Amino acid sequence: MADQIQQELASPAVRKRVQESFDRQGLMTHLGARLTHIGPGSVHIVLPARPEVTQQHGYVHAGATSAIADTAGGYAALTLFDEDSDVLTVEYKINLLAPAAGDHLEAVGTVQKSGRTLTVCQLEVYGVHGDGARKLIANGQQTLIRLSRPDGADGG
Repeated sequence: MADQIQQELASPAVRKRVQESFDRQGLMTHLGARLTHIGPGSVHIVLPARPEVTQQHGYVHAGATSAIADTAGGYAALTLFDEDSDVLTVEYKINLLAPAAGDHLEAVGTVQKSGRTLTVCQLEVYGVHGDGARKLIANGQQTLIRLSRPDGADGG
């Protein structure tokens, strides 16, 4: 079922809300990350491998890897919330399984359980090479809290 969910697209209104919120994130802009999939309970973010996001050995830095994983999970949760709700991360745990190598990284956030207050997401980050080869380089779990947006707020 997770594969099916990842292939579906969220409604145009949800995709617009998520994209507009993502576009307001200074860190994602700074890193050069972009949304590549917004589905119900599933978001993918791609981060090109560039010297500006590497650590001393030339791999993508764990901080950048973690940031795109956290963001993918947060927006995956937001796709299931009503338009008057917003989201914040309460906690997340990430396991770095292999060096973050590839032409780009792809973070996949998938909702495991969406509740009235708390939502739990699975986080995966893949190193993707030019030939299409993918390797799981990080995985984790995240808990998010649903917040009520103040009247007149525009998301984020």
